[in-house]
Amino acid sequence: LNYFTAVVPKVEEFNKEFVDGEKIRKLKDLVKTDINELRKVWKNKRSWEMAQAVAFYLSNFMNDDKLALITWAKNADFVNWDKDPIGKIRGVGINTFQYLRMMGGVDTVMPDKIVKRVINEILEKASELPVNNDVKFIEKAEEVAIKCGYKPVELCWMTWMIQPEGKLMRMKKYSKILQKI
Repeated sequence: LNYFTAVVPKVEEFNKEFVDGEKIRKLKDLVKTDINELRKVWKNKRSWEMAQAVAFYLSNFMNDDKLALITWAKNADFVNWDKDPIGKIRGVGINTFQYLRMMGGVDTVMPDKIVKRVINEILEKASELPVNNDVKFIEKAEEVAIKCGYKPVELCWMTWMIQPEGKLMRMKKYSKILQKI
């Protein structure tokens, strides 16, 4: 599943159908929306159940959706992510957990396979051992980013953007949608 060719177009379709169409303005609206309606955009029922459960938690956490995400993200502990109310939601793994924290403004990384591959290659070239444990990887990647003069979130996105896709780097190919992610 390619994030840029499969997920991003569906996010844009969701935005056009539900957000621009004013069916969903707040997280509570997402919670109330029939999953079968949502599945017209993205077929995976479990993804919607997870999204609605996260929306339910955040919308009950605070009235202001954006502030709820920011506050949760700032206080969420990635070391014990699976004990967190959002981390306990079926379908939320550490990558989703970290992505949500990043969307809430936390300067961190996702330990997904692309980020791990790139960062571990850098570590090996620097004669360091690769890090496979997700929590330890997050800590190491944050350390590497800071030592290199970057924010961890920048390092995370750079690993995605430098990957070639056909003859173009993703950064050039998807430049118009970068501000949306």
